Amino acid sequence: MEQLTTAALPTISIRQRISVLKLQLEQLSNSWTVDNYWALLKLYEKIIPQLMSAERCTFYIIEMGTEKICSIMGTGLEKQAIIPPKEGSIVGQVISSGQAIIANELEQKAGYHTTVDAQTGFVTRNMICAPINRLTGHGVTGAIQVLNRKSNLPFTSEDMLLLTEIANHLSISIESIRLNKEILRISSQLNREVERVDEGYFKDTPFIAENSSMRAVLKQVQMVASTPVNVCILGENGTGKELIARMIHEKSDRATQPFVAVNCASIPDNLMESEFFGYEKGAFTGADKPRKGYFEQAYGGILFLDEIADMPLSIQPKFLRAIQEGEGYRLGSTKVSNYNFRIISATNKDLKKGVESEKFREDLYFRLFSVEISLPPLRERKEEIVPLAMVFLDVVCKQFNKKVAGFSIDVLKLFELFSWPGNVRQLRKEVERLVALTPAGELIKPETCSPSVLDCMKSISSIELHPSMTLHTLPDQVNALEIRLIQQALEETGNNISKTAKKLGITRQGLYKKLKRYKLFNGI
Repeated sequence: MEQLTTAALPTISIRQRISVLKLQLEQLSNSWTVDNYWALLKLYEKIIPQLMSAERCTFYIIEMGTEKICSIMGTGLEKQAIIPPKEGSIVGQVISSGQAIIANELEQKAGYHTTVDAQTGFVTRNMICAPINRLTGHGVTGAIQVLNRKSNLPFTSEDMLLLTEIANHLSISIESIRLNKEILRISSQLNREVERVDEGYFKDTPFIAENSSMRAVLKQVQMVASTPVNVCILGENGTGKELIARMIHEKSDRATQPFVAVNCASIPDNLMESEFFGYEKGAFTGADKPRKGYFEQAYGGILFLDEIADMPLSIQPKFLRAIQEGEGYRLGSTKVSNYNFRIISATNKDLKKGVESEKFREDLYFRLFSVEISLPPLRERKEEIVPLAMVFLDVVCKQFNKKVAGFSIDVLKLFELFSWPGNVRQLRKEVERLVALTPAGELIKPETCSPSVLDCMKSISSIELHPSMTLHTLPDQVNALEIRLIQQALEETGNNISKTAKKLGITRQGLYKKLKRYKLFNGI
């Protein structure tokens, strides 16, 4: 903005002049930080003893959440903190009553000041203490304490008036510091909660790679994690695209930096720019404070763009420029914001067709997708359905604090025959339903399955649901599962023992023991 000269002012209307002054005032307010308030407090710490011909002064605040009184700065207290009680100390009395207090001849009196003297090695002769009131005028946020009037003189009522006036001017500094301490405390607590959520995410979302395609995916993850290349994860909804993205993040050199997940399909077109680039206060109606966009939030880490194919064409040119140049502008700002993030995208659509139909820019397509990782749907990795269901059963039982006897073989057969259009996510929801509808301690039976899964009953023959398979105990179910997996592996390897053992992940000796135990030597 051009500076307004004195000669130019008369040509500006009153309304324009007010707008300019409001903008300058807002800029001045925004230029102050908590560090500035600490610096101002440090200046007062030096000046107040001089103004009042005293030896020391100390500032106290009431910590939010705990209501504990604590010194935050004071003469000779660089490495010490004083925590006076609300009852039994002059500071506590001042904060509780909201009234200033003068106390002379303290060297002859017992009190909390003697405890502090023993702690600091200082001798308190007299003291004056004034409350620091809230900016709203309701309540107290802290106190100023001045110690030992020089020349052995007592503090007077004039001193009290002066200190009370100083305390009124310090309200904004003390309250800003107090609020900042609380923000830091809550932020630290929130970070711990987020860490617990992340840990829970990985613990409760198993990645099982029994299928050769999924083992290939794991190899790709291992290779691209350490390389700063943009990755596109392809797959149907519910196949675990975000889980793969988080695995890449966890194994990359950005693991300690943010992982910012954005669902492009959930953001309205008119909010795309403000969500990604951020905005300044007053940039539009409702922008009552500045906000970092996703580009800034992901600084140093990974920006995960889910449903990338649904990004509106109108935002794509700005998006492309931002990732090419590594910089951009918040809405309502002329200040450049620098970006530093790695992009991982995901989609369940054919982006090449999107490029051909001109719904997705070709230059953005090639900029974003250096490496593609494809996740097969659950119906194409049948061997993972039962292991996943077993893991989900354990997770859900712990989550619901409920124990069931396990799945009946009929239910597991249904699971394997069902196509799972919603993939792993649908399987998890089905297990949650079954645990919820099965009485504690009982076996999960087919009749509690959802209608869509029960439709598979029509395709199961009486041979497939052999009476001998209606097992009830967990060991019986495990044995039946082992038999089926061994038979399947033998069939796929042409009864080759070495290949079968390798495929099952066990030794030849281990396989021979199982063949003997289950009497499966026929035909080998």
